[in-house]
Order: sequence, then C-alpha cells, then structure tokens
Amino acid sequence: MSRASHIRLIVSDVDGVWTDGKIIYLGDDREAKEFNVRDGLGAKLAQKAGIVVALVTSRRSPALERRARELGITELHQGAANKLEQTERVALKLGFTFDQMLYAGDDLPDLAPMLRAAISAAPSDAAPEVLDAATWKLESRGGMGAFRELVERLLRERGDWEAIIKEFTTGKPDAQSI
Repeated sequence: MSRASHIRLIVSDVDGVWTDGKIIYLGDDREAKEFNVRDGLGAKLAQKAGIVVALVTSRRSPALERRARELGITELHQGAANKLEQTERVALKLGFTFDQMLYAGDDLPDLAPMLRAAISAAPSDAAPEVLDAATWKLESRGGMGAFRELVERLLRERGDWEAIIKEFTTGKPDAQSI
C-alpha cells in the first residue's frame, strides 16, 4: 500500500508554494498576494476527498486570510516562527500524526517538517536543499499551480482521481473552481 493512501492532512507553506514568493507592498501598511485559481480548486478537491488542508506561514497577511476563508480552510496559522513546532501543534489538534501528513514547502524553514512528514513536496523553484529533501519534486513553480499538482498526484496515487474526473465530465461536480 502506498504512503499516499495514509495521507489525511496536507500542511503547506504559502509564500513560494501558493505564491511565487514575491511580496508587493502597497504603501506602508498593505501588501498584495497573487494566488493561482488552480491551486484553489486543488484545495477544494483535497477537501472533497476527506483530506484536511492546513496553511502554516511565518508571515501575516489579510489577503491570505481572505483566500483561506474563500476556500474553507479553517486551519490557517500565520506568524509561525518555528514551522516544525506549529506543524506538530496542528497535527496534535486535529488528531493526526506525521505518518498521515504531506508537507509542502519551498525554503529552509520548511526542512524540519518536510523531513518528518510521510510525503513532502517542493515546487521546482524551491531552494536546492529543499528539493533534495522532497519526496515529490514538482514540475510547477511556486504560485504556478504547484499546490494543485501535488493534490492531483496525491489523489491519483490514492485512486481517487478517476471518480473526481467522472463527476466533472457528467457536469455535476461539487467542487467548483474558485
């Protein structure tokens, strides 16, 4: 049985995975983030398959709060100084272990949780050390569908993908692109 079949929780960094890692300042007190709609559908598809999506980031952003709210992601943890400790707290809170987790990251602060998760994934433009540590080296760059790619791979390896495609071909999917 593949490790993918045991995954119940995806924990993902945001900047560099869901975004291209750029920070755009709009004056002194606001910033903009650009999200890929395909990643949003990926999150909805994971949720539909019974997988919890959690976001852990060291930054704080109202734009991210809005995006998480739109996608029904209730496990949003911003200002995480230590991603391993925050990821452990999320897993404990939800009743999961690292053996049931896929962790997606792109830079050095993500290494510790990546090395403990059953599966880890990194966008193609991640730091070299992170790519070396990743179980799955994604073809997509951060912000360019990397999260969607990892969800799609996970669902394919679990055997869930064909049923999802069938729903879309019949015109009756539950998860709409947002």
